[in-house]
Amino acid sequence: MTNKLIGLLLVLPLVAAEPAGYKYWSAAELKSLAKPLSNKTDAKTSLENLADFGASDRAVAVHREGSGVAELHETEADLMVIVSGKGDLIVGGTMRDGKTTAAGEVRGPSIDGGAHQKLAPGDIIHVPPKIPHQVLLGPGTQITYFVLKVKE
Repeated sequence: MTNKLIGLLLVLPLVAAEPAGYKYWSAAELKSLAKPLSNKTDAKTSLENLADFGASDRAVAVHREGSGVAELHETEADLMVIVSGKGDLIVGGTMRDGKTTAAGEVRGPSIDGGAHQKLAPGDIIHVPPKIPHQVLLGPGTQITYFVLKVKE
C-alpha cells in the first residue's frame, strides 16, 4: 500500500455516521414546518413527531390556528422555539378544572393568573415540569413552533 492510501484509510473512520441520539434541524427545515402539519389533533392544532430519543427526550413540531388548552406536564419540560406567526403564552398561575388526560399530562380550559408573554419568530421559551402554560391566539392568527420535550 502506498502512504497516501494508508493515510486515507486512517481518515475514513473520522467521517463516520452521526452518533446515536444526535439530530440537526436546519433553519430552512424549521421554516418548512410553518404550515399545517399532517397530524391534526383537533380543528385548530396539528403536530408532527420529529424525533424520539428514547426515554429522555422527543421533538415535536406544532402548528396552531387557534388557542390551545391549558397544559401541565408532570415530568417533562417544554423547550419551545417559535418558527413563525405570533401569539401569547400564559405561564404559571392556576389551571382551571384540570383533568388528567394521559400519564403525567393534565389539561384544562384556561389558567387563572400567570404571566403573559408575547411570542414571535425566533423566541425561545423553557417551561419547567409542573407549570401550567397555554398558547393563546387572536382571531385569524397562526403560530408554528418546535418543542423539545425534555424528561426532568
